[in-house]
Amino acid sequence: MTQHAHRSVRAAVFSAGSWGTAVAKVMSDAGTDVIVHARRSEIADAINVRRRNPGYFPDVELPAALRATTDPAAALAGTDFLVLSIPAQSLRTSLDAWAPHIGPDTVIVSLMKGIERDTDRRASEIITEVTGIPAQRVAVLSGPNLAAEIMAGQPAAATIACPDEHVAVRVQQACHTSYFRPYTSTDVIGCELGGAVKNVIALAVGIASGMGLGENAAAVLITRGLAETTRLAVAMGAHPATLAGLAGLGDLIATCSSPLSRNRTFGTHLGRGLSIEEATAATRQTTEGVKSAEAILALSHTHNVEMPITEVITALLGGKITLDQATAALMERPPKPER
Repeated sequence: MTQHAHRSVRAAVFSAGSWGTAVAKVMSDAGTDVIVHARRSEIADAINVRRRNPGYFPDVELPAALRATTDPAAALAGTDFLVLSIPAQSLRTSLDAWAPHIGPDTVIVSLMKGIERDTDRRASEIITEVTGIPAQRVAVLSGPNLAAEIMAGQPAAATIACPDEHVAVRVQQACHTSYFRPYTSTDVIGCELGGAVKNVIALAVGIASGMGLGENAAAVLITRGLAETTRLAVAMGAHPATLAGLAGLGDLIATCSSPLSRNRTFGTHLGRGLSIEEATAATRQTTEGVKSAEAILALSHTHNVEMPITEVITALLGGKITLDQATAALMERPPKPER
């Protein structure tokens, strides 16, 4: 299904990591004309020739129509959507290089779930700053989306948020398939904070799991983690209902519960006694929670919001407290009314 009678809708996905590849597959299955920008020529060649991404999903066949290139200008030529799936901490530098090639009407779709260190900026804010593109042309896709399950065609849903609802609907149409159901929203702040903070909570749940603390402890961390995420998001202008939806609670449950989640896995390594360096080596992929925890805590201070789980995880990652001290700090909070 296309939105324009004269040509198919085009999307450029930057880049060819696990989530970028999964969304490229979804969009291609939805009938969108998709080109993936890969940094390494061997990945681009494998996608074009063998219909595989050997770096992440060597056993999954990609749609025949999906193409790849290492040339950002070629990828961006005449594209309706630029879909960004890169580490949040390298977004500013990468986007700086790509910005001259972005068309005047291109909509940018952020898949990123991190907060920039030093500036405490959300991805959509960085995008508008670097490119000068108005916020009405920047959308965020977020939800309980484990890439491996989506690559296998298992059912999933997500929220697409944009200040301009018509733009959100256009993105929705470009990625709606029989197995992937996107909902629309105008709450960009809620979607981005839900996606970023849940990674920090997943680290905490992983640590508890690695220490063998049981399912009750995990449930406590998920529930109280949602409470502190909602407090921050609402203080920054989000709607509380967003945090009870796919981009909030949905994403939190998937990330905290699944061994496929890299943040939970990283936390589990820490809980079993590995150092930050050893856990990084064992996890192998970018773990946004580790990179963003400090920036999220800084946002909580700016907005005068209590985030005890984030505070403890940030102190642990910074080497300021030990694992045992972190556990004690989380469990020894003074009892008070549940809010």
